[in-house]
Amino acid sequence: MTEPFTFKAGAGPLLVSMPHVGTHLPEAIAGRMTEAARAVPDTDWHVDRLYDFLDELDASILAATHSRYVIDLNRAPDDRPLYPGASNTGLCPATTFAEAPIYRDGEAPDAAEIEGRRAQIWRPYHARLETELAAIRARHGVVLLWEAHSIRSRVPRFFEGRLPDLNLGTAGGRSADSGLIARVAAVAEAAGDYSYALDGRFKGGYITRTYGDPGAGVHAVQLELSQITYMDEDPPFGFRDDLAAGIRPVLRRFLETALAWAREVTGS
Repeated sequence: MTEPFTFKAGAGPLLVSMPHVGTHLPEAIAGRMTEAARAVPDTDWHVDRLYDFLDELDASILAATHSRYVIDLNRAPDDRPLYPGASNTGLCPATTFAEAPIYRDGEAPDAAEIEGRRAQIWRPYHARLETELAAIRARHGVVLLWEAHSIRSRVPRFFEGRLPDLNLGTAGGRSADSGLIARVAAVAEAAGDYSYALDGRFKGGYITRTYGDPGAGVHAVQLELSQITYMDEDPPFGFRDDLAAGIRPVLRRFLETALAWAREVTGS
């Protein structure tokens, strides 16, 4: 069985989580999916490639291997909605962002299969996330959890018009210290070529809301990056080095700014 995640340890206080970068579909699941779903269009495409500077920041990196269509690591294990009253995608989604069916008729997973996916994929990812957050906090006195995501710039199911380029989520200011949030927001404000929102349509998913605990020294921020800033949004979803050259320095400034804040608060 393909492992549910990859992990690379860093020496610093930064942990970058990429729960939607995976594309793996186990054969037994892929064979029941529609052709459209097997193309996994709602992947956070190339996010790991975009953040290719993380080793230089001594960051730890936790990245999913399986597609979010198998199980969504950024959803609650009991499948409660992130945004009550709005359109949501579930723990084991039934439709794509374009509202096309993921499974052929009669082939969707039942409760027992979903529990198996939770046990084999969801829980190991979160267990490792918890372990690393605790270890980093023990070493440094503080831990920065950066949730790295991306999405198409236009998804009518979730929002009207074009999404801002940089969508920062902090659970309405609850998942990170207010001083850190202000500094990260200032980076977005200074990135004049890119639009941004703070706790707008995307306020942070399950991971940000669950693990961000500034009172305990865990500061979580989610960035939902519009894919139009670094890639072709239509199949075959190609990476664009010319576009990435513009947005990648902004991403690095976000993380360098967060690390500078962490050094100040810990006196290290």
